Amino acid sequence: MKIVVLTGSPQKQGSSNLLAKQFIKGAQETGHIVSTIDVAHANVSPCLGCINCGFNGPCIQKDEMGSEKSALHGIKSEILNADMIVFVTPLYYYGMSSQLKIIIDRFCAFNGDIQRKHMKSALISTAWNADSWTFEALETHYKTLVRYLNFIDLGTILGKGCGTPYMTANSNYMDLAYKFGKSMRGNL
Repeated sequence: MKIVVLTGSPQKQGSSNLLAKQFIKGAQETGHIVSTIDVAHANVSPCLGCINCGFNGPCIQKDEMGSEKSALHGIKSEILNADMIVFVTPLYYYGMSSQLKIIIDRFCAFNGDIQRKHMKSALISTAWNADSWTFEALETHYKTLVRYLNFIDLGTILGKGCGTPYMTANSNYMDLAYKFGKSMRGNL
């Protein structure tokens, strides 16, 4: 299975990316092809809401999301050539990072293509906070994306109390993320 991991943390060595690396390690050991796109540092503009795309492209913006002319090289192409998408984000004010949200908003130009694929999906996130309700808003948003885009949800890793890379590296979430990646075995 081809898996695309969208990392939305501005901190390249941050907690959410540590868990993503563990997931990737497990998935690759199981035989999956995994590509990572650092969307937090990608040159992608926010959706303009102009609907010139008609919800099925092409988008009028020419950036790293890709256009019809650069279909082999854009983020859009990576997503549409994958069987699974993994959203990776630190929890910022109880939601995903704005960097990841910009990418998701740009799905507008190829909603139909995504919906028809019935891709698998997963969410990996970390938060300093460890309250029981910490991830409620993010989980609701993710579940809404799953429903709207016809994803097949394979699960989540929600790292509570992972406020620093040190805290995360010494948590049980590292092993959980690795095992989650290994659990993709049945989805080859």
